[in-house]
Amino acid sequence: MATFLHRVALWAFRRRRTVVLVWVAALAAVFLGAVNASEAPEDSASLPGIESQQAFDLLDERFPGTGADGAEARVVFVAEDGQQITSPANRSAIDTLVDDVADGPQVAEATSPFDARAVSKDASTAYATITYKATADDLPEASKEALTEAVEQARDAGLTVEVGGSALETEPAQGIGEVLGILVAAVVLLITFGSLAAAGLPLLTAVLGVGISLATITALGSALGFSSTVGELAMMLGLAVGIDYSLFVVSRYREERAKGHQAQEAAALAVGTAGSAVVFAGLTVVIALLGLSVVGVPTLTKMGVGSAGAVLVGVLIALTAVPALLGFWPDAVLSRRDRKGRRTTRRGRPGRFGTKGTTPAGTARTPWGVRWARFVTRRPVAVLLLTVAGLGALAVPSLNLRMGMPGAESKPTTTTERRAYDALADGFGPGFNGPLTVVVDVKGADDPTAAVTAVSDRLAGTEGIVSVSPPRFNEAKDTAVVSAIPSTGPTSEQTQNLVRTIRDERPAIESATGAEFEVTGTTALNIDVGQKMQAALVPYLAVIVSLAFLLLMVVFRSILVPVKAALGFLLSVGAALGAIVTVFQEGHGAGFFGVEETGPIMSTMPIFLVGIVFGLAMDYQVFLVSRIREAHIHGEQPGQAVVTGFRHSAQVVGAAALIMMAVFGGFMTGGESMVKMVGFGLAGAVFFDAFVVRMAFVPAVLALLGKRAWWLPARLDRLLPRVDVEGEALTGRTPAPYDASGDQDRQESVSA
Repeated sequence: MATFLHRVALWAFRRRRTVVLVWVAALAAVFLGAVNASEAPEDSASLPGIESQQAFDLLDERFPGTGADGAEARVVFVAEDGQQITSPANRSAIDTLVDDVADGPQVAEATSPFDARAVSKDASTAYATITYKATADDLPEASKEALTEAVEQARDAGLTVEVGGSALETEPAQGIGEVLGILVAAVVLLITFGSLAAAGLPLLTAVLGVGISLATITALGSALGFSSTVGELAMMLGLAVGIDYSLFVVSRYREERAKGHQAQEAAALAVGTAGSAVVFAGLTVVIALLGLSVVGVPTLTKMGVGSAGAVLVGVLIALTAVPALLGFWPDAVLSRRDRKGRRTTRRGRPGRFGTKGTTPAGTARTPWGVRWARFVTRRPVAVLLLTVAGLGALAVPSLNLRMGMPGAESKPTTTTERRAYDALADGFGPGFNGPLTVVVDVKGADDPTAAVTAVSDRLAGTEGIVSVSPPRFNEAKDTAVVSAIPSTGPTSEQTQNLVRTIRDERPAIESATGAEFEVTGTTALNIDVGQKMQAALVPYLAVIVSLAFLLLMVVFRSILVPVKAALGFLLSVGAALGAIVTVFQEGHGAGFFGVEETGPIMSTMPIFLVGIVFGLAMDYQVFLVSRIREAHIHGEQPGQAVVTGFRHSAQVVGAAALIMMAVFGGFMTGGESMVKMVGFGLAGAVFFDAFVVRMAFVPAVLALLGKRAWWLPARLDRLLPRVDVEGEALTGRTPAPYDASGDQDRQESVSA
């Protein structure tokens, strides 16, 4: 591997104009494809294998043309203090709104609150339901404008009017996440490298990779079903790993230049060593992302495929575009002191590197990574116990994890959806915002009407049900829909238990009535999704950990190092999940992070967090431990190898982690609670993994294991392919370090 990548980097360095032109041409080609592509599809709501989805499919089959997934608007009316919604003036304003909206385009049905018994007991609140034939994403602007104008007229009549549902759903406030992440990354890179060019090169290549990935996803969106959500995740991951991968190559290049190597050979050595780590780190991320397909949710599968493509682009750019750009400006990425030292050396006077480009003994300050590694290797037991105990304590709240899908209750109070939600809860009770839709199939019943009535009566008698609506039959009279209102909110644990109770009692009801029924609706759908995600978590973990274990065993020629990597990952993910539960579910510190309403954790969050963080955690594992193993292979004792590995990689790994945290944390500036949760979870997981697990847990375990850390059975050693991540094959074939004249470097900096 190292030898092959060494040749790739030499070719890219020498043919730098060709390489850069190819990448620019690729960007232009996919950009043209994106411009001419069809509009991206909406996120698929299809979730095979769950009851709620089966009920939705039955509704589409038995109620053709009604659009079970069509947009809906629930217009909520609240009378002024001391008045009633049923007063002649208020009633007239409401009837006018319903009549005006009913004549609008794409309207399937507009139901007045006075016809549907949708008035609260104290007559202070009422609501009208507007259903559309088109989905929320396909709803024409004319329909939205007609509804908005009607709402404004009702407000002018003196009513408080708010609109819930999907028809007029407001877009969340856009934060400055991407810009903030790039700015913080630039500052971290500048501090780390001490050079504007060195800081700018990883940013430039990352933006190039993200541009190619996003344009490709857009161009293929219609053919492969990639929605805008796929592009958002690909952008977040592509930006983070793109910066990091280029950062590691540039850092190794500067290190090789400091040893006195010519620019061309330094670039080849950087890609042959750090580039090998980039390849295998990228593969672990790709494994984790493609592993999302085992969950069985089409949307997650597409998100994984799109993001994996963005990671692969980042890897290819780090291996080819970075050495090509280094060929144009071989000295620009060096720090000012290093450039000054090289100029002094070329004039024949000892510079910062001496006559051979090396730092004189005793003149350099001991790096913090070395001091920390020495501290850990001297006290491995204490550090290991503190690390495990601390992360374990942070993970404890995750045992109380409740999964669901936050709805309008999690939106800011500045949105009309949240105000409509609160008004309905005040007027009709907390469960009114989460009705259960019961689809009754009476094809096999002798008396369909009596069977539906019996089902409705059994539902009404269930503890936790406040009311049951009259059944609505289809034209064939073989299917009916009933709406049951719980006494508790849609995200409460009591409502989840209620849905389970209804389903548990179903066999007895179906046996007595001859009718079959299924429970669906948003509340039941969220419960089913949560159960599906929870059931898929263990198989998903097993798949990605097994594949990554094999990959890491090949990379490090060890059994115990991959085991340590998996255990460390579980500690960091557990701590991150515990932090999410503490803030977003239990509400501790929620105000500080701008979370207005706590509740269950987004159902896809644990799987999402596990997949992405596993890949990113293995990045740090490969980069850090490969340098430790490299030192060990070259003859150093295990403890000293840990110190040497930290000398070369601790600062860069820390900078990479800070950049990751900045990119992910920047997404917390948006207004959407779910986006805040994703940004918080990923940033926290990176912090725990990079600064606690990799900087404390890993060196402590390696110090305790000693040479046993690198043990591999002889038979397995013969069977496993040798990939040479450390670049051992390059030793002995590398040209001698550059001498004092520097003429060749000057030629390389201006030649083609």
